[in-house]
Formats: sequence, C-alpha cells, structure tokens
Amino acid sequence: MARAALHRGLSWRSAAVLEVRPETARASRLVLDPPDWPGHRPGQHLDVRLTAPDGYTAQRSYSIASAPEAAHVELIVDRLPDGEVSPYLTEVLRAGDELEVRGPFGGWFVWQAGMGGPLQLIAGGSGVVPFLAMLDHHRAAGSDVPIRLLYSVRSQSEVIRRARLAEPQPSVRVDLALTREAPPGWTGVTGRVDRTVLSQLALPPEAEPQVFVCGPTGFVDAVADAMIDLGHRSEKIKTERFGASGGTE
Repeated sequence: MARAALHRGLSWRSAAVLEVRPETARASRLVLDPPDWPGHRPGQHLDVRLTAPDGYTAQRSYSIASAPEAAHVELIVDRLPDGEVSPYLTEVLRAGDELEVRGPFGGWFVWQAGMGGPLQLIAGGSGVVPFLAMLDHHRAAGSDVPIRLLYSVRSQSEVIRRARLAEPQPSVRVDLALTREAPPGWTGVTGRVDRTVLSQLALPPEAEPQVFVCGPTGFVDAVADAMIDLGHRSEKIKTERFGASGGTE
C-alpha cells in the first residue's frame, strides 16, 4: 500500500480544477480534485506542471493549503509579474480545466496531531500557506496543542485567508506584523519581524516549542538566527524558504 501511494505521488496526473477564486489582489485559491489522491500531511507540497503547445514545460512547487480532512486539495498561488507559471494559474486557469500535478512531497516540514507541541509558526508573505493546513488540521483533529502564528505581511489587504485567521480557535493565537501599511488605529506590530518582536510575541525558549519558519530566503534566515539568539535550540527549528522576491516560483 505504501509503495503504491509513493508511486502515485511520483507520477504526473491530471487534476480537475473545481474552482479558482481571488484570495487577495495578488493571490488566488485553486481547488483541485486529483485522481487517486493518496492523502497528505500538513506542510507538504505539490508540483504543478504546465506544457506549452510547442512542448516547452515549466513546473513549480506549491504548498498545500488545505488540511488532510478537507474534501479537496487547495493551493494558494501568489502571482509574480515576471513568473512563468503563477500568472497562468491566477489569471487564465478556470473551473473545468485540468492541471498536471504530482505529489504530495516533503516529510520534514510537517506537523500533525500526535507529533507534540507547542508550535511556534512564523510566516513571511505567502509562507503562511503550509501553516493554514496545520491550523485547519489542528481544528479538525480537535487538538489542544498550543499554537502561535506570527505572520509578517505588507498590509492587511494582503493577508491570505484573513477571515479564517480572525476566527477564534482554542489554544491558537495569531499575531500580524504589517511591514508597509497599517490601518488607522492599528495597535499591532508594524515593521519587520526582528529579535525584539520575536522576544515579545513568540513562545519563549523555555516552553521548548517546535518552531516552523516559512517565507522568502532573507526573512527565514533572519528569523531563524534571531530565534537561536533568543535561546531556541537549532534542532527545534524547521525552515522552508523560497526566492528573495517573496513568491513561490
């Protein structure tokens, strides 16, 4: 059974696109129905491949945004103006189309109920996507593991799944750090997530949290270094990073 699931994950297959809808001005949510889906763990990703009429192909990896308990597989794609794949996925792809995918992949940057805690999740931009899967799984599983999410984003309008993150959830705390634009009366964090912000909002090292950091390379490196400087053990910190532009391509 495990070998068959692995083979299905490595093979490209055509997934039905059930829905494409805007998530923010730049990001869109894709709801997919891959055939013979083997299931996934929160934090894993899918590969997506596009093939042009002349045979040219381009592929990218996208974190899965939905929990394993969800009826379908969801991706959230942040559009990059100079990207090869993301403009097609966010501006051209429509419900009823087919999309080549393979996966899921990744066994290290994952968390699911039973793996312990507490959890400290730190996201930069679209790096929040794998954490959405973890939060939804945490709720679906009825877990009481304490979770804190510190989410660095340019403005409130660019918060991915803003309504979902605003929903009260037992044992979960979400803090936003707005780096470019804050609304009138904003009392939360403004500016970059640095050592001072982490010392104030992240779980302390004595709590021995599992720390997950996801986002652009520079953000991830700076946050991981600051967390170690604050006393967190490096072996408790897991990182996942993408290009300096902050996109997923």
